[in-house]
Amino acid sequence: MGTWDHLGMPRSNNDQLPATYVASGNWPYARLVEEAPVSAHYGQAFARNLAEAMGTSEVGLRALGEKAGVSHATISRLLRGMVLPDMGTLARLEVALGTSLWPGLAAWTKRELS
Repeated sequence: MGTWDHLGMPRSNNDQLPATYVASGNWPYARLVEEAPVSAHYGQAFARNLAEAMGTSEVGLRALGEKAGVSHATISRLLRGMVLPDMGTLARLEVALGTSLWPGLAAWTKRELS
């Protein structure tokens, strides 16, 4: 089985913050630079999903943070593309919002459409 490098994808430990790959537009609806790693595409799609779920449930940063057990500062950084979620944070946010937030493979396969 090949490595990420073998597949032409950089390892996440070499990736910059997701939002640093914006070519034009505003995060998380921006067009990313052509060489943006898979983590940037996933981070952007996750931030869109999180923002949309918060809007649908009409919940703010602090209220969501309290409900999910995640600091509102972390949620803010996720929304701004300043950090990627760990599994625990992802799970707590999905349960608190009652919806799936992780974009899955679609974030990578749809990258040419953004």
